[in-house]
Amino acid sequence: MVASPRCGIILAAGEGKRLQAFVQRMRGDRLPKQYLNLFGDRSMLQHTLARAERLIQPQRIFTVVSRHHLNYPEVRQQLSAREIGTVVAQPENKETAPGVLLPLAHLYKQYPNSTVTVFPSDHFIAEEALFMAHVDLACRLVESYPQYLVLLGIAPQTPETDYGYIVPGKSIKHLEALAVRPVLQFREKPDLESAEAMMDAGGLWNTMVMIFRAQTLVELIGRVSPRLHGFFERLCDAIGRKSERRVIEENYRRLEPVNFSTGILEPIARDSRRLLVLPVRNVHWSDWGSERRIAKTLETIGGHDGDRAVQTQASPIF
Repeated sequence: MVASPRCGIILAAGEGKRLQAFVQRMRGDRLPKQYLNLFGDRSMLQHTLARAERLIQPQRIFTVVSRHHLNYPEVRQQLSAREIGTVVAQPENKETAPGVLLPLAHLYKQYPNSTVTVFPSDHFIAEEALFMAHVDLACRLVESYPQYLVLLGIAPQTPETDYGYIVPGKSIKHLEALAVRPVLQFREKPDLESAEAMMDAGGLWNTMVMIFRAQTLVELIGRVSPRLHGFFERLCDAIGRKSERRVIEENYRRLEPVNFSTGILEPIARDSRRLLVLPVRNVHWSDWGSERRIAKTLETIGGHDGDRAVQTQASPIF
């Protein structure tokens, strides 16, 4: 069997628009939330990188940022220690599908047979070791069964209406011992009654932490979205050439925004049983997309209030 090195993609290109007013009030600027120190002594991005490095070597972790983020000294400082060639700056934000495909193209050029884990950079996770044990299990599954893609889903404690939900289907016989289930349906931000019903039916919060064989995802994108597949191939062809920056900018400019879940994952789930969800239990997880959610999490874990928690570190130029 050909070795499948583990690679990671860190999604840090978002603008954190729902928290911009909060950040403006605290700092006087619009530094995106993933670069803020909201808990402990590191930013959310730095916490995410440290989690990823529990399983993946630093030189195989690719971080995607927006090019204009590099105007902030804090961003340059936080990325200054990353391996050369692993920080990927996209020219503009065209939603999460291009945000995944651009760093995927960079790692695919070097590690086409890799097992890839995608980590959003704005999540709070209290029990990191347990969470990463689930990531490791999903990696092992994909290494043994490369035809599958695996999403991590959090078993909800409350019927949260701001999260996306995954509705699992019936278990697959040869995978029953691993507790994974095929993804039956996605549901974004349901009303309270629907959220309660999905909780009762075993619905899970969608973390967007996903694990797949790089070649498998590229193949499936070719089936469900020829347009995105063509975009990806053009990026791959351009990387390493003198025309790389120009070609990437042109392709971004021509592409309409595409959400990774609705544009790629949902069609895969509809067309096959190759998209699985692994339930994660006993982990305090939160997507810090709003001031209310940050304050609620910090209160729950006994941290500082939101106004005191927003800090940044010293920031020498990179």
